[in-house]
Amino acid sequence: MNQYDYLIVGAGLYGSMMAYRLRKQGKKCLVIDKREHLGGNIYCENVDGINVHKYGAHIFHTSNKQVWDFVNSIVPFNRYTNSPLARYKDKLFNLPFNMNTFSRMWNISTPAEAMQIIEEQRREAKEKLNGREPENLEEQALMLVGRDIYEILIKEYTEKQWGRKCADLPPFIIKRLPVRFVYDNNYFNDSYQGIPIGGYNKLIDGLLEGCDTIVGVDFFGDCDDKPNIRNWRSIADKLVFTGKIDEFYSYQYGKLDYRSLRFEHEEYDVPNYQGNAVVNYTSSDVPYTRSIEHKHFEMFGDKVYDIPKTEVSKEYPQEWHEGLEPYYPVNDAKNMDLYARYKALADKEEEVVFGGRLAEYKYYDMAPIVERVLNMDL
Repeated sequence: MNQYDYLIVGAGLYGSMMAYRLRKQGKKCLVIDKREHLGGNIYCENVDGINVHKYGAHIFHTSNKQVWDFVNSIVPFNRYTNSPLARYKDKLFNLPFNMNTFSRMWNISTPAEAMQIIEEQRREAKEKLNGREPENLEEQALMLVGRDIYEILIKEYTEKQWGRKCADLPPFIIKRLPVRFVYDNNYFNDSYQGIPIGGYNKLIDGLLEGCDTIVGVDFFGDCDDKPNIRNWRSIADKLVFTGKIDEFYSYQYGKLDYRSLRFEHEEYDVPNYQGNAVVNYTSSDVPYTRSIEHKHFEMFGDKVYDIPKTEVSKEYPQEWHEGLEPYYPVNDAKNMDLYARYKALADKEEEVVFGGRLAEYKYYDMAPIVERVLNMDL
């Protein structure tokens, strides 16, 4: 008889949620992660009293009350509202695209004025297509929001993010671009949003309470005295795998593509560096896409001045290769066909559950992960 009912590979949100659900059913779980910490990409490092989102900004948002009540039963969440800014050259614009954005861009004040300008620019784009459908991201964006918004807030930012010209990107990447004709800087339309008070580590620790955990363990490594792909069946009856599905199958059909990120974390001897948690840099003359000032996620108003220093992270998108973290699946036709071949193998597994961003080759927000695992038949 094995020591554990389940070995869970990956201590991110999906793995931690699975561990929580299984433990509640009386199952004994061992959770491992190749990093030296738990939490996956939502891990926070406390630096001088500031919880730094080490792998990029994570804002929890949902309209599902069951999900919101659940995460708040593990750790209370604060009232943080995501209201990012976009900086283009020397100008700041509010996001998402709303009347504050349009007022700044065109020096107007009424929804009717904004609607007229956008509609005129959309008409120009439609006429250039001459009856055909958009064939790339650039044509799609121009059809949705017009020239000014596209050129100032979308084009160069997107090209930095993907490392390709917008004219070379498929149109499905931007299926829709929400435009609000109200003065509302709340990025999300969800009923609930916030950050765990004390950081996301509190959420992960609560989910993993009662489970055995080991960090610094590579499931595909050569160390046979630790859980790995060769010996896991002698440790646990079943496996939950949240890593790269192509790696699980030894890349037998080839490697899936990803986009990656590089982070530069800096400390500044000022209490308030940019006045907002998230600032997008949409011009190509700035090499990073976003600047994150972490204290604004949990400190509001004059509270930011209680700590005389601040922690700032800058995000640099980059092509993924071995040795880098795979962040974003490249969901084009070639990669989706390749993933389908791996999924066909996974569907035949009776003792392995594949789940999460890497195992399903799918970008997930946090709330859908929680909702999915809460409603799984285990």
